Order: sequence, then C-alpha cells, then structure tokens
Amino acid sequence: MSLEFLVSTGIGFITACGIYLMLRGRTFTVVLGLSLVGYAVNVFIYAMARLWTNAAPFIIGDGHSVDPLPPALVLTAIVIGFATTGFLIELALRTRHETGSDHVDGHEPGHATGYQAPTAPDRRVG
Repeated sequence: MSLEFLVSTGIGFITACGIYLMLRGRTFTVVLGLSLVGYAVNVFIYAMARLWTNAAPFIIGDGHSVDPLPPALVLTAIVIGFATTGFLIELALRTRHETGSDHVDGHEPGHATGYQAPTAPDRRVG
C-alpha cells in the first residue's frame, strides 16, 4: 500500500465525515462539518506540494528548493477558517437565542413552522 493511497483515503474519509455532519439538522454539527471539510482541503493543498527531502527552504545555487506557496496558502486558510468558525458559532448561538431551537431551519421537527403571533383573548360582552 502506497503513501499516496493512505493520504487520499484519509482526505476522502475526512471529507465524507464533514459532508455527513453538514447534512445533519443541528447547527453545531453543521459548523463541525464545515470545519472538517476545511481541514480536508488544507491537507489536500499541502499534499499537492509534494514532500521534498534534502531540499533547501530558500533558493541557494543550483540545488532543489521547496515551493513556499502551499504552506503559505495553508497557513492563511487555517487563520481564515478559525475566524469563520468563530463567526459561525456566534451566529448559531444568536440563532438559538432568537428562535429557541438549534435546528438549521429554526424549528423543531413536529412543531409549527415559523413565527406564530399569539392569539388575542376572547372578549365577548354579555
């Protein structure tokens, strides 16, 4: 079994788990699924850079050098992913506070959909 097969299987498994979690009905699992897919994309980008042995990190002379772009992209993606995850968690907490439910569509299964205005009391005279 080759290392490429193991890495691609791991990336595929993490992506499948992330997609499964994104399709769930609760907001926390959706945020967790988005994070997993982001991690899978980061590993994919880093794996596409190839692993060089005995290569200089900078261009020195005629020898091989490592491409610095994929690690820089992954580092930037990690920072942006962390900020996005924090924003999504805050958005999910605010939605939970506003709707009283942590479902993605805003209501529990089996309950009425949307906001229902309270009915006025019956004020019959007589």
